[in-house]
Order: sequence, then C-alpha cells, then structure tokens
Amino acid sequence: MPRMKIEAIDLFYVALPEIKATADGTQDTLLARVRADNGLYGWGESDSSPLVSLSAYVMPMSHVNIMNINSALIGETVETPEDVRRLRAKAGAYGLDVQQLDHAVAAVDIALWDLVGKFLQEPVYRLLGYERSYPKLPYASVLFGDDPDETREIAADLRGRGFAAAKFGWGPMGRGTADDDEALVAAAREGLGQHAQLMVDAGVVWGEDDATAYDRAVRFSNYNITWLEEPLLSDEVDAYKRLTDRKPPVPIAAGEGADFYRSADDLMVNGGIDFVQIDVGRTGGITVCDRICKRALELGVTYVNHTFKSHLQLAASLHVFAGVEKFRLLEYPAGDSPLILGLTAPTGLPVNEKGMVDCPETPGLGVDVNLDTVREYLQPVRIEVGGKLVHETPEV
Repeated sequence: MPRMKIEAIDLFYVALPEIKATADGTQDTLLARVRADNGLYGWGESDSSPLVSLSAYVMPMSHVNIMNINSALIGETVETPEDVRRLRAKAGAYGLDVQQLDHAVAAVDIALWDLVGKFLQEPVYRLLGYERSYPKLPYASVLFGDDPDETREIAADLRGRGFAAAKFGWGPMGRGTADDDEALVAAAREGLGQHAQLMVDAGVVWGEDDATAYDRAVRFSNYNITWLEEPLLSDEVDAYKRLTDRKPPVPIAAGEGADFYRSADDLMVNGGIDFVQIDVGRTGGITVCDRICKRALELGVTYVNHTFKSHLQLAASLHVFAGVEKFRLLEYPAGDSPLILGLTAPTGLPVNEKGMVDCPETPGLGVDVNLDTVREYLQPVRIEVGGKLVHETPEV
C-alpha cells in the first residue's frame, strides 16, 4: 500500500451574516480540510471562536512548547488509527502551553479520522474498535423560549416534528424566581406531552450554589425529566460532589465544558455525575473523546455527546459511541440555522422511520461538506505578522 502524507491543512472561518448574543453555537464555525498527497481529504470542525482556534494553526513559534499545529502535522505520514493518535499527541506536545489547543486541534483530529477511514475504506467507529453500530434516540436540542408560552410552542412544534425526546436550555432559566424556573419546565412538558423524554439544561446558572441546584432538581422532578444538566459551573467539581451527595431525585448531567480528558474524568470520578456530556469539537477531537467514552463505560457513567453545531460534528460525535449499545441518547441540533444541516446538505444524519439515528456505514465520517454553503458564509481571513504572511484563506 502506498504511503499517504499530509499535504495541506485548509482552514475556513464560516459565519452567518448576523451573530446574536444567545447561547447558540450554530452561528459560526471553523472547518479544517486535511488534504493528502494521494488526492484524499478529510473534514473536521471545531466548536469555539473560529478566529481564535484558527490562530493556533498558524501562530509564530514562541518557544519549543508553543508551536503551531500546522508545523506539527504537515508532511507527516498518516495511514492508520495509530498514526492519528500519534499525531494528536504530537500536536499536543507542540502546543503544550497553548490554552486554546484542545478546542483548535479537535477540527484536524476529526479530519484525520475521516481521512484515514476513507483511506482504509472503513467507517470511523470500526477504526475505534467496534464491530457494529447501534441506532441512537435523537433528542432535539433547543433553547428555552423567552417565557413559558413561547417554550410551550417550541415544544409542541418538536412534538409535531416527531421527536420523542427534547432538551431545553439556557434562555431565562435561573434568571428569575424558582417559580419562574418551574413554569418553564412545566411548559416544556406540556408542549411535548407526557410520554416524550424531557431534559433540562440550566446553563451553569447557579455557579457553585449546590443548594439552589438541589431545590430545582426537586421541583423539576415533578415533570419526569431525564436529567438536570449543568446546574453548576464546569470546574466546580466540589459543588457537583455536594449536589450528588444530597441524592437529588433526578440524574445530574455535565461535561460540555470539559476541555480535556482529565476535566471530564474529574467530573465523573469526583463530581459524581450520572451523565457525562462531551463535545468532540471542544475536547480534543475523536481521539480524546474515544478515551473518555471508554472511561465512562468503565465507571458506569452514561456517555452522551454534546453537539450544538453542524451535522459534520454530529457525525463525528456519533462515531465515538456508536458501538456502545447502552449509550442510547444522541443530542441532535434542531434549530433553524442554515449551518446545522446546510454544511453537509444534501447528506446528513436523518432520523429514520423508527425515530432513531443510524451511524453511517460509509468510509470515514460518512458525510461530506457542502462547498456551496462554505462559499456562501465564508469569512476570508488574512494574517500578517511583521509584514510576513502567515495565513490566507485558501480556495474552497
């Protein structure tokens, strides 16, 4: 088999014309396309500030522990899963002192798994050691409305679209009284109906206040919620431990703010959470998320993806735990941003006739990027340092 080398890493900053101050990660993104010298390519996506992450690929060297991702990877050979893991470690070593590294490198790590899957003619989940994939139940992931009436309407719309599960988050949750919070959850339950699964995302609104989080867990338990998500800040592990030690009447979920393996492990081992929610576009890519998934299985914690991005990232997220039958829930972006499905249209991850989502069986991630969408929303970037060009957006 001929050798395959990384020829280029193309970076694309894509954004909607208007960015609103809401907790909505589907408004912009950073895409990475890894091109090999044999004509194959892979795509990946980062969930972060696109321009900040882009800089980690092209920044001038500060010293031996602050070197850019491009210098670590371009020209390297990549043909096997072991190569991807080796290169992820190399990029980490080059950017050892770069705080943004895990978010930034996620895009290229995902792209490398996609590339190697195409090279070996295998779906990514098989490269991760699974023999088969299992369908997942998609839960529509949306924001709370501005008030209970709007929340009820959103929930009824999701019910009409056939979703058997939905998560409501952020918005006014925690900004008013306890009764206000309960009214939002009651409205979501009423709109969804009694049989659909309902998840509540508090958006870290209670900081380290485990007493308030416990009170809301008790109140929300009247509405048969699957979990209370991120009631506390991600790094308040001691507060999570105090909360879970109180034995709240609903399960506790957290983890989307875990930027690296150890922070996720800390929440599982020392925070006592029931569901760990990991974002493949933040937590170092597929390589790191695969490790967290296997650790969750070992600890008896339920792994769930955190995905509030495009179907490209959704596909990458799904491959991580597709082979674990007991991990059944799939966060499924259900907003109206043209970047959710548009980045991969006409392909994507559809909900099947049984209301489930199947993992693609085609090589790599199983979805491709719609270049027309990239061109439509592309934000060209040119970076010069001391008169020297270090980055310019390549041809799409």
